[in-house]
Amino acid sequence: MVLRVNLPERARATYTENDGRLVTPSAVRNAPAIIELVKRFAPISGQALEIASGTGQHIVELASVFSKLSWQPTELDPKRIESIKLWINSAKLNNIKEPIKLDVSEDGWSKRSDSYDFVILINLLHLISWKEVRTSIRGISEVLNFGGLALFYGPFMRSGQLTSANDREFHDELVVSDPEIGYKDDLEIIKHCKMVGLKHKETVQMPANNISFVLEKVVN
Repeated sequence: MVLRVNLPERARATYTENDGRLVTPSAVRNAPAIIELVKRFAPISGQALEIASGTGQHIVELASVFSKLSWQPTELDPKRIESIKLWINSAKLNNIKEPIKLDVSEDGWSKRSDSYDFVILINLLHLISWKEVRTSIRGISEVLNFGGLALFYGPFMRSGQLTSANDREFHDELVVSDPEIGYKDDLEIIKHCKMVGLKHKETVQMPANNISFVLEKVVN
């Protein structure tokens, strides 16, 4: 996966706490809604994978609420991996593993991965290319145990349309920064998931015109 450094400000805005932890304002805003979503669909116990854990804010929130799940954070950016470690140390939770470097756009990543009962991916798919999206989704299906669930959260087109002025503006900013990225169409995401053995169970409307796909592993 390309570490894109010229993304629009709203896609990369962070600030740093005194102890070195990175903070993304959007992660603060969307955490309550994501927690409520995960409450509806996550298994009570088992192995959980967060792809592209970012600053580490979400993983400590999730681990504190879902204490019987064992959480594996991942990232590609070394600075964010360090921030995740700092968030974990600050939270003092024993159900979060050390973050690992993981590039889900790399062919074959799933073959080097453990298997999981639950996978969550937050605010990534609009920041990568369609080729990277397809590789990521195929790998997610391969690491999920049969009957396991995946949640994809973020901004998407609806039936090929950008449905708000803010979404149109943000999508255009992303495309200007890199023509290969930008909002992906919800129907195309669902179609590709089906092709790799992920059944679309539900699309959940989320705050700020985001949506979440709920997907179940149905093919071994």
